Amino acid sequence: MAWISFWADVASEMVYPVIPLFVVGALKAPGWALGGMEGLANVLLNFVRGWSGRWSDRIGKRLPFVRTGYGLTAISKPLMALAYAWPVASTARIADRFGKGLRNTARDALLADATEGADAGRAFGFHRTMDAAGAVFGSLCGFLLLTYLPGKYRLIFAITAVPGLVAVWLTFLLKEAHPRALAEEAAKRNGDPAPQPEVHVSIPAMSSRFKRVLAVSLLFGLANSSDMFLLLRARDLGFSDGMVVLAYALFNLVYSVSAYPLGKWSDKIGRKSILAIGWTVYAVTYFAFANTPAWGVWPLLALYGLYNGACDGTSKAWVRDASDPENRGSAMGYYAMGTGFAGLAASVGAGILWDKVGHAAPFWVGGSLAALALIALPFAKTGSAS
Repeated sequence: MAWISFWADVASEMVYPVIPLFVVGALKAPGWALGGMEGLANVLLNFVRGWSGRWSDRIGKRLPFVRTGYGLTAISKPLMALAYAWPVASTARIADRFGKGLRNTARDALLADATEGADAGRAFGFHRTMDAAGAVFGSLCGFLLLTYLPGKYRLIFAITAVPGLVAVWLTFLLKEAHPRALAEEAAKRNGDPAPQPEVHVSIPAMSSRFKRVLAVSLLFGLANSSDMFLLLRARDLGFSDGMVVLAYALFNLVYSVSAYPLGKWSDKIGRKSILAIGWTVYAVTYFAFANTPAWGVWPLLALYGLYNGACDGTSKAWVRDASDPENRGSAMGYYAMGTGFAGLAASVGAGILWDKVGHAAPFWVGGSLAALALIALPFAKTGSAS
């Protein structure tokens, strides 16, 4: 799964910094259109995240969602090359997000199924390290492509098909580790009746510890607008297209280097301690982005990579700790859906603030909301690996 994410992120990050440059620069879309495009794509992404998690619990299989999702994202990025108006680019982006929604919740649940609780932070941290390493490699590839193919955004989108298809091929080497799939295999081997399907549950029926985790995560999600606004801020401060991509590569490098040790550390000192560090770094970074000179973008994006390294894998391990094996896919789905919708609201709000108030405004608001979430974090008592 780590290598699959590596190659998928090579494809994604080759073009992620290019998307705002293409949509706002080449297609002449306004800032609100960029925020709206991300918003519409993430509406679908978030619904599909919740649906795929619940259904992977219900049918007792994760792999069909993983394979279909990676396949769809592999073909959606090259489709961006056909866009000559921003609504068409939005359609390709929506297809990409649909595939991501199908695959990510089932993938995270599959990883949780195969992991012991004492090693969950380490496992998710390693997975995020490989994911971010792919992002570093993809960002550097994007920089070289922008350097030698300046302005040829469509060709760059088309090239992403190669690493995307490598990721799809690797999904066929995965083995199912869902508890029900293992039980079905054991029953078949022993000649016993197949186990009954597990019942997926609604959020009110989930454990109280999961609901506390979800509530605090939603509050932080309202601060967490799209990273595209960080890249637009860099360009706003005078960065060229190539420099934007290099700065983004630095962010991913710090993310990759820090995710595994910080995830492993969360197994030792608790999830909330690592999340508190990460959310503090996030708030400081956003406040600084509101009033930074151009040179400050470099250390601030490195600091932002540290936030992702601390929080991305650790938050998923935290959800795993707060959920039961029989509804782990549902828990991962509800978490991804809820925080995704919170991020959608944050992104749309950031786009409006960017256009109507000023380019610093999204960062003042995001930093303030992150500080509020940090204050609420101690109240999310899970009774396990907090």
